[in-house]
Amino acid sequence: MENTVSPEIQNMPQPVVEIDASSGFCHGVVGAIRKAEEELERTDVPLYCLGDIVHNNDEVERLEKKGLSTITHADLPRLRGARVLLRAHGEPPSTYALASELGIEIVDATCPVVLRLQQRIKETYDKVSPRPQIVIYGKAGHAEVNGLVGQTAGEAIVVENVSQLDRIDFSRDIALYSQTTMSLSGFAEMTREIDRRIAPGVEFRYYDTICRQVANRVNHLRDFAASHDVVLFVAGVKSSNGKVLFKECLDVNSRTYLVSSSGDFDPAWIDGAKTIGICGATSTPRWLMEQVRDTVMDHISRRS
Repeated sequence: MENTVSPEIQNMPQPVVEIDASSGFCHGVVGAIRKAEEELERTDVPLYCLGDIVHNNDEVERLEKKGLSTITHADLPRLRGARVLLRAHGEPPSTYALASELGIEIVDATCPVVLRLQQRIKETYDKVSPRPQIVIYGKAGHAEVNGLVGQTAGEAIVVENVSQLDRIDFSRDIALYSQTTMSLSGFAEMTREIDRRIAPGVEFRYYDTICRQVANRVNHLRDFAASHDVVLFVAGVKSSNGKVLFKECLDVNSRTYLVSSSGDFDPAWIDGAKTIGICGATSTPRWLMEQVRDTVMDHISRRS
């Protein structure tokens, strides 16, 4: 078959393709996946995971092939005596209570950072008198946030942005915590606005509980995205962290594209690019970024 690639393109130097070394699973997700794999290898007794172990369909499917079955809370009553893994996001006390009632063996893979945060919120709720309003800066309905709210018997107030602060009574004491994966700048804005609105004499305490491994990725990824002509950001469609970090990359590089797998790659995206950066969310496995890289490299080699 005749080569239809123009001489100009043939003579162009091949673009450099780089995977960001800091992208990929955070420590909490690494620990949960390692624990799941260890348990699957240790015994043939079925292992169930309460919710997707990570918000990435490809990684979930990889572990399902090893024997990990994903379930929902609605499935628990039919699993008496089973083994159930709790993922890194954590769970509210009600989940542990139900598991005990059903004789379910809990394999607890809650991220240590999340676990400490749960304990701090519970101590505030149980021991501080008079009890302040416990406010959580986070995404309502997120698995981690559900676990945090559960430490307060459902009383904590969840706010995602300053427009939702009207839910708070500014004449009462306030204790502000944060979901571990929220932005530092957003938390700072939240504390400033509460401090501005709070009534005289009312106590306002805030606790920066954002995971630095996640938070520090923002500035790094912005620098990484700005240093490449094209950026392919790899993340699962369910990843809230992925959506946040993708927007940060897009903010500094308009040629940033979101892909969930190598099949999403459009060769037109890299036309004229000399450097191509591949990065991802805290829920993105390294092997998936490598697959995207290999797809890009294969396209480059075929057009040269």
